Amino acid sequence: MVIITAGMIGVGKTTLTGKIAEHLGTTAYFEPVGDNPVLPLYYSNPKQYGFLLQIYFLNKRFAMIKQALSDDNNVLDRSIYEDALFTRENNSEGNITDTELAVYLKLLDNMMNELEELPKKGPDLLVYADSDFDTIQYRIKKRGRDYEQFDDNPGLKNYYYKMWSAYKQWYEDYDVSPKIKIDLQKYDLSDQKNVDIVLQQIDDALLKIR
Repeated sequence: MVIITAGMIGVGKTTLTGKIAEHLGTTAYFEPVGDNPVLPLYYSNPKQYGFLLQIYFLNKRFAMIKQALSDDNNVLDRSIYEDALFTRENNSEGNITDTELAVYLKLLDNMMNELEELPKKGPDLLVYADSDFDTIQYRIKKRGRDYEQFDDNPGLKNYYYKMWSAYKQWYEDYDVSPKIKIDLQKYDLSDQKNVDIVLQQIDDALLKIR
């Protein structure tokens, strides 16, 4: 089985990915954030580094999904299927030009066509992590990455809110595989009882697929 996790920054998606992989005895592929040299540059100057950041992530996510679909027994922390969501939002914010967006979308289309050539053409299950926006803000502050903080940056807070809103529509439109929504506001994964509940929800979804 190939499982992909998706969700807004700060929702707890990376923790969820690790819990799923440990539970199923599979490999976890984590989103390249800590070793991403472009991300801090983007937060300091989105208009200069927006396109570079999206190309960086697209390249990483393409390599990850190809490896995941080839290995066929893993969990991915965010995937290529939600990458365009960020690029389109950066375009609407004026961080990426229409020409850059067109170049990106053509590259993405070529990559998706290449995935169609693989024996396994898509994931088996999407696990979407959800919560309210207040919880998102709290968890971003709690994890303390300097470049993500928004108390003195209303523009960044507004960007987070737009992404949080856009994700809801993205989940509704997603049709690459079966999907399940996990409420990580209700089921905070710092409590093992909640971890057990969430993993059971995922097990139940996998049983239906199998």
